[in-house]
Amino acid sequence: MRKRTLLTIALSAVVVTGLGVAGITDASAATLDPALPPGGNFDLSVWQLQLPTGSPGKPDTIQPAQLKGANGYSNPAYFWTDKNDGSMTFWAPEKGVTTPNSNYARSELREMNANGSAADWTLAGNHTLSAQLRIPSVTKNVCVGQVHLGSGGSSTKPLLELYYRPNGDIYLGTENSPDGGQTLHKVGNVALGVKWTYVINVTGNTINLTVDGTRTSYAIPASFNPYKQYFKAGSYNQSSSESTSNGAKVKFYSLTVKHS
Repeated sequence: MRKRTLLTIALSAVVVTGLGVAGITDASAATLDPALPPGGNFDLSVWQLQLPTGSPGKPDTIQPAQLKGANGYSNPAYFWTDKNDGSMTFWAPEKGVTTPNSNYARSELREMNANGSAADWTLAGNHTLSAQLRIPSVTKNVCVGQVHLGSGGSSTKPLLELYYRPNGDIYLGTENSPDGGQTLHKVGNVALGVKWTYVINVTGNTINLTVDGTRTSYAIPASFNPYKQYFKAGSYNQSSSESTSNGAKVKFYSLTVKHS
């Protein structure tokens, strides 16, 4: 398996076929160095960071060149390395700067290409986002992984969003069409603060999702065929208020992207 991170993910019982990831039973991260910024433990050369700061409708973004490496960017309020376990930690408060098309603040990575351009891939092929993570705190609901629509039309919707709630329930939200409407599928339950894994695989018109070894699949409607896509991961808080102390904290222990 080709790696695009400084970490090693150990995958057992994985079968990659023309239909994508056929099964996964375990995923674990290599040792993380708590003294390094996130870019010293993770390959952030293929990610852009969006923060819940900036001016109205224009959140601050940190480019891959600033994120990557042992001297990469960190932010003690929103994006940092946990000094105890080395995890890449994201914090998104209920009150923060949002994009024009969302009411919710986020501290979230957006997939980029190695040359610095924005990732924008077709449904054809085999596209996989893998992560090990835990959520120590969340107010109502947080999105921890996405496949988002890119070029190909006017829609600004996601193709899918993976949500975590305070009671431990994990839901996959699949968009009904580029015009909107989302269907929720319960895909697991993990207690608050406990590590778990997900693998989001898109191949052709099929979504394959594996959560802690349990795999489910979903058809992608043909209305999405004109669109290209990109991955997102982090803390995209799904509630808003005037509070800067309520929000969602998400900690990643591994994060990899693969295209074939």
